[in-house]
Amino acid sequence: MTEQQPLPQKSFDPTTFREKPVSFVRRSGRMTPSQERAWEAHRERYVLDIPHGPAATSVAAGATGDPAAIYGRAAPLVVEVGSGQGHAILHAASTRPDTDFLAVEVFRAGLARTMIRAELADLSNLRLAEVNAPELLEHYLPAGSVDEIWVFFPDPWAKARHRKRRLVSPDFARIAHRALRPGGRLRLATDIEDYAEHMREVLDDADGLARDFPGDWAERFAGRILTAFEQKGIDKGRSIRDLSYRRA
Repeated sequence: MTEQQPLPQKSFDPTTFREKPVSFVRRSGRMTPSQERAWEAHRERYVLDIPHGPAATSVAAGATGDPAAIYGRAAPLVVEVGSGQGHAILHAASTRPDTDFLAVEVFRAGLARTMIRAELADLSNLRLAEVNAPELLEHYLPAGSVDEIWVFFPDPWAKARHRKRRLVSPDFARIAHRALRPGGRLRLATDIEDYAEHMREVLDDADGLARDFPGDWAERFAGRILTAFEQKGIDKGRSIRDLSYRRA
């Protein structure tokens, strides 16, 4: 996932229509001409047509989706929150054809890049959603319909005054618990030590979620490929910390 910086004063304020934190801040980066062409040509195949509410990436009240209808089959479902340019989920979708994948991102250029690579690989088990992930997990998808939720390198909101905007919170834990099937997993990773400790504290206290690892941290998730973003953190001397929780 690419780093997300706070929006300037004139940009869309995600708190205008929402009292809860959004999955990450929307950026208004322009798409290249090739990305715009790909978006128009392939969005019908890949992008879920989710009605929006008052905010640009909100989910309209009453909007719901059935995974079996979306993918045309009954299969395990993995949802990545903040898929960025899609490196992790594209690799997973191409190597696990028996599993369905849903990339949730509000940065349209990132979705377009994901779409271009998905089309080149002719992936039928990948869909994209341009909405706020907590709303999708809480309202759009049926309860107990998700096998895994991935949250890899979310915006850490490092400044103390911004930490209330962090995605991983008691309310997000409640939403994840609702979306996961019994035994389903919530997988997380970050290169920010303070955020890792924050996530572990929140999720250790969450009702219905149990640690899926011994010791202080989970082993690196083998299904997460090493991206340039993760390598950048490693090059800066940061330790990558993984967490994994199971719906009890």
